[in-house]
Amino acid sequence: MELTLPLAFTIGLFSTLHCVGMCGGVIGTLSMSLAPHIRNHRLKLLGFVLVYSVGRISSYAVAGFVLALAGSEIFNALSPQYGHHALTWLSSLLIGLIGVYLAGWFPGLNRLERLGQPLWRKIEPIGRRLLPVSTLTHAYVFGSIWGWLPCGLVYTTLLWAASAGSGMEGALMMLAFGLGTLPVVLAAGMLTSGLLRYLRMSATRRYAGMVMIGLAVLSVWYESQTHTAHLHH
Repeated sequence: MELTLPLAFTIGLFSTLHCVGMCGGVIGTLSMSLAPHIRNHRLKLLGFVLVYSVGRISSYAVAGFVLALAGSEIFNALSPQYGHHALTWLSSLLIGLIGVYLAGWFPGLNRLERLGQPLWRKIEPIGRRLLPVSTLTHAYVFGSIWGWLPCGLVYTTLLWAASAGSGMEGALMMLAFGLGTLPVVLAAGMLTSGLLRYLRMSATRRYAGMVMIGLAVLSVWYESQTHTAHLHH
């Protein structure tokens, strides 16, 4: 768990390089629905965007808890003795896949989004009915609904969280992931078009993807060292 939470945060931070357009669009919808006296007051607007993000990250944490709880039961049932090591290797594989996806070398990961479409079609109209957002409570509920927006990167990270070993660890991993997305989401309404273009550049995404692949290799090395030390003891 020592490396897991910083790694989940890093994945969240880098994921915004790929999804900045979608994140910015949702924040734009929220912002434009606010009353002018809120929208034109930078501090009040920041408060609404922050509460929206808390709702969104809460949904990530709930999903991470449920999937990790189910995943731990499955792996313990399949292999009580080697389940932990299988989970670790699966985690490294998924981190590598996230890196390949971020770099744009495997766009097929977008197909994961189809899994969430049936649920999204049911709950998206509820979010629309909350517009225009008029209170912080509405902003939180709006964010908690939009947290279920189908996203290949979120789904892949959830699969990684499913290998966490316990529901609480899965929730913490998705919480760290969500916090990683927070800086860009909060700043989305204030970014210049030039910076937005930079974040969308394929070279920037490739660099982020290669960093993630490197972190996956580091994770495998760390697990191998830990396992070797355990055998010596």
